[in-house]
Amino acid sequence: MPSQPYSGGNIDLQHHVDATWNKARATTFRLPHSTVETPIFMPVGTQASVKGLTSEQLAEINCSIVLGNTFHLALRPGEDTLDQLGGIQKFMSWPRAVLTDSGGFQMVSLLELSKLTEEGVWFQSPMDGKDMLLSPERSIAIQNKIGADIIMALDDVVSSTTTGPRVEEAMYRTIRWLDRCWNAHERKHDQALFGIVQGGLDYKWRDICLEELVKRDLPGYAIGGLAGGEDKKLFWRMVNRCTDKLPMNKPRYCMGVGYPVDLIVCVALGADMFDCVYPARTARFGTALTWDGTLKIKAASMIRDYGPLDKQCPCKVCQQYSRSFLHVNFGRDETAAVHLLTYHNIAHISQLMKQLRTSIIDNTFPEVVRSMIHRYFQKEQVPDWVVEALEAAKIQL
Repeated sequence: MPSQPYSGGNIDLQHHVDATWNKARATTFRLPHSTVETPIFMPVGTQASVKGLTSEQLAEINCSIVLGNTFHLALRPGEDTLDQLGGIQKFMSWPRAVLTDSGGFQMVSLLELSKLTEEGVWFQSPMDGKDMLLSPERSIAIQNKIGADIIMALDDVVSSTTTGPRVEEAMYRTIRWLDRCWNAHERKHDQALFGIVQGGLDYKWRDICLEELVKRDLPGYAIGGLAGGEDKKLFWRMVNRCTDKLPMNKPRYCMGVGYPVDLIVCVALGADMFDCVYPARTARFGTALTWDGTLKIKAASMIRDYGPLDKQCPCKVCQQYSRSFLHVNFGRDETAAVHLLTYHNIAHISQLMKQLRTSIIDNTFPEVVRSMIHRYFQKEQVPDWVVEALEAAKIQL
């Protein structure tokens, strides 16, 4: 393992911490296709599109960066096609930044179709059933051709509820694979390679992984292996542990986090970047995210409710459509309401991130967090884990 930082034409993100409140940060960094202001939520566009939205609509919502899935993009349309077209931005008519994951998460999501070796992960293609190897070198080669602004190192991913020797094995393999990813990376000057901190729910393994990754002086770091069903009290403590030890001058990406309350807590604990399918997926089930909690648009009470989804939301959907319209047009044969709910939900999360950033800069972060949390939990008690996490971040509810 390297005893000194990586070298060789590393991209300069010009990362700047604009303001802090305790551990919470408002930062700015520059990518080839856009400037990113954090805290930031990245909508998940698995195959170069967020389900139900166009690139123009994402721009309207003021997204500055979206996420693409390396595994699925390699299957269709294929990295060579994307490379010949000039990269993923041109393919999806998106002039702003893109982050691609490594494909490693499919070790969990497609577990029955995969086999893990030190060489990489063998998958049975869900397209044609053929065997395919996703190695660190292959993952990086695909991502180099896809052309995203931020690319992720291939890690050995285990379920967040896994314990025992498998967690240690995955953590050490993640470090070894990171070195292989770095050596294979041919676009260090214009694609930022982020490493992923693994180690499960064990402080010892997390600390070892953190030490090794920080030693390598990467452009940015991700906190992986969480937000997969583990106890929330363990979840926030692991996020806190990682942000305590990650460098101040680099972006911190907390993977798979998208519930509004989780986002608030993780921002308070010092994370900068987030992604999750939740806002778009829950829209497809008829759930709207509002400042007063979730709203079930399929409920019978919606049919004569002519108000907006959220009176405080400035998005186009809330300005132009009623709950009644969305209720009537939500169904198997009607897709308009699904698209509109998706638009609103991602707009809501984008507004949440913007308000948190502004409050950090304005030094009103604790007051804004308290207000948000109490509104989200108007009808129920704030969970103990939220209270404990925010107390650790010096915010009393």
